Amino acid sequence: MSVRDLADYPWDAVVPFRERAVQHPLGLVDLSVGSPVDPTPEIIRRALAEATDAHAYPQTLGTPSLREAIVAWYARRRGVPDLTVDNVLPTIGSKELVALLPTLLGLGAGDIVVHPRVAYPTYEVGARVVGAEPVAADDPAEWPEGAKLIWINTPGNPDGRTWTVDELAAAVRRARELGAVLASDECYAELGWDGPWATESIPSILDPRVTGGRRSNLLSVYSLSKQSNLAGYRAAFVAGCAHIVGDLLTARKHLGLMPPAPVQHAMTVALGDDEHVAVQKELYRARRDALRPALEAAGFRIDGSEAGLYLWATEGRDAWESMGRLADLGILAGPGPFYGAASGQHVRLALTAATDRVLEAARRLHEGKL
Repeated sequence: MSVRDLADYPWDAVVPFRERAVQHPLGLVDLSVGSPVDPTPEIIRRALAEATDAHAYPQTLGTPSLREAIVAWYARRRGVPDLTVDNVLPTIGSKELVALLPTLLGLGAGDIVVHPRVAYPTYEVGARVVGAEPVAADDPAEWPEGAKLIWINTPGNPDGRTWTVDELAAAVRRARELGAVLASDECYAELGWDGPWATESIPSILDPRVTGGRRSNLLSVYSLSKQSNLAGYRAAFVAGCAHIVGDLLTARKHLGLMPPAPVQHAMTVALGDDEHVAVQKELYRARRDALRPALEAAGFRIDGSEAGLYLWATEGRDAWESMGRLADLGILAGPGPFYGAASGQHVRLALTAATDRVLEAARRLHEGKL
């Protein structure tokens, strides 16, 4: 299989609902895509500007200061105190790594790639591009023999599912039984809301309580797109097993996958500053606190969503019907079927629209009739 064999980009199916929603007399409220709208913090923009004399090729490995900043960030923010610079590698955003990881690991026909049942579709795309078999399964006991790569997503996109330390440890044990690489997509880990995550840090797959002191075949994937509003910078990284990180580095050197030098410097500064992350989280909290009760008042049930950047909502009816009813209020959501066969009655609403637009959506939900 090749990229030419992939289905049409799924968001094309949302176009008719967008056209319907823009007809609302007070305009469109687009909650469909989780693309940040808030300003990139000044401290990061200034760092980018300072590094624009980038006449030489950047380092695929990452600058020493960036690698040290990633290591320090895992220790300070994720409870992972024992990484070294040999355990980390910057990437050009996280989506390219998710899509390319089966390729970079040398997987192919006959190999199995496991991903969550309700999931960001790029896990499956990456498997299909190399001819591997994608298998949707959440319970580690259901992960099949022959699995070579297993993806988990905590907190999950779109449903906000967040794995506890005990659940992560069980996943590690099962992956080791299978001899599989276990990759944890953790891009929303700073955005905990409900349950234990209202007060506790969301654990990483690299947490010593999870790993038992052994990182072999474990990877943590992270992005600064949401917590630092750096989606346009394509600023992310992978950390974990030094052997795998070394193999990824070799492959990425051959492929020319080098984060731009100014972006590497901006990432270094972003990772060293926690204040802007806290400020951004409070913006998302305010939007969430307005939107969630409005959806519930309009007849939606919110499932999961204890962490992350989305509300995973259902009326108990076909998702496309909910999409249409929301569009009649000028609200555009993301359809659950994009995230797997188990999601036919859900819609995803992102917290990334401007606050005044989220408040407008909440007002329409309270006053309108679905």
